[in-house]
Amino acid sequence: MMSGLHPTRKLLISTDLDGCLLDHHDYGFAPAAALLQKLEDLGIPVIPNSSKTLAELLHFRETLNNSHPFIIENGAAVYIPTGYFADKPEDCENIGDFWIKTFSQPRRHWLKLISQSRIGKEKFQTFADAALADIVKLTGLQPDAAARASQRQYGEPVAWLGTTAEKAEFIQELRQLGAHILEGGRFLHVSGECDKGTAMKWLVAQYLQACGAPITTIAAGDSQNDIAMLESADIAVRVPSPTHALPALEKARQVYTAARQGPSGWSESISAILANLNIK
Repeated sequence: MMSGLHPTRKLLISTDLDGCLLDHHDYGFAPAAALLQKLEDLGIPVIPNSSKTLAELLHFRETLNNSHPFIIENGAAVYIPTGYFADKPEDCENIGDFWIKTFSQPRRHWLKLISQSRIGKEKFQTFADAALADIVKLTGLQPDAAARASQRQYGEPVAWLGTTAEKAEFIQELRQLGAHILEGGRFLHVSGECDKGTAMKWLVAQYLQACGAPITTIAAGDSQNDIAMLESADIAVRVPSPTHALPALEKARQVYTAARQGPSGWSESISAILANLNIK
């Protein structure tokens, strides 16, 4: 079995990427690189839990030498490397090198709903309608990275160009049509009734079944689409953003708020939690 968990340290970290583990502006993670290696050495899995696509997460995992499961497109699907656990979890498809658990209908379904909105198309831009150059401009990514970001499977990012009132009307329309809307750091994300918290809890249950002992979960995020994940974790880390307010949580205990933005704040907060848990 390759559960990745240390036999005595039953700890797992679920983390957002953009504006959290990755810098909001340049997508770098250098301030957290040493800690990421330490966590790997300690047998503490770091689970990317992001609005990013499969193509983006595969690239990210290779960059970090991360071999653990990951969650894509705001909880739309969990990807577990084949053989990571002793047995394939129920309700998972085996496609290529992964066991896949899906929580949302495919992208084409949500694009059809978006097309039914009464709000004029000049008020927003979907990735499906955007040229690669537009996605580069919207995300600040290099062209190769922007191409990976465009390969959506389960939902659709929408760049809002209209007023706040028009955005509220757009969201209400799509919700009435059955869509679930999450607001991230840069985009509205239109998909099914899924979120990072539901996907994380399902994955933690698979770890629990594999190791047979309670698991302490840490979640780190900076945006509204991270709230379900942060609320579901035993310990929540809120990382300040240069573009929006901290995610507002109902829980008050075991909530850390980083003093700095991006990977610097991520690293400081996770290090403080490890120290409090007497993990060195």
